[in-house]
Amino acid sequence: MIGRLNHVAIVVPDLPAATALYRDTLGASVSDPVDIPAHGVTVVFVTLPNTKVELLHPLGEKSPVAAFLEKNPSGGIHHICYEVEDILAARDKLKAEGARVLGDGEPKIGAHNKPVLFLHPKDFCGTLVELEQV
Repeated sequence: MIGRLNHVAIVVPDLPAATALYRDTLGASVSDPVDIPAHGVTVVFVTLPNTKVELLHPLGEKSPVAAFLEKNPSGGIHHICYEVEDILAARDKLKAEGARVLGDGEPKIGAHNKPVLFLHPKDFCGTLVELEQV
């Protein structure tokens, strides 16, 4: 059902410093910061030959990643994202097998302007999983 790894999202306490680390130290191609108010984050996209890394930073005090940074002041891996051909079919299959879809269960438009869903980390080896329709 899942396709290729789309991205790994890392919450960072200092977005400019993390951007410089990936760009200057690791030699990666990085985007300008992009505010995504619907998800409460500012994102820098790091493009790699085989996948992407998203550097996430809270956008506002009610950002869902603000709580992550409170628990993990140095930041860390927040979630992994897999591609799926049909997000509604994937959701229905996962729910039928007992997986919990976060939120209201309906896809939202994600950072790449494609439908996404998040799956409960307790159902996936302690990892928050995002599904993105290709």
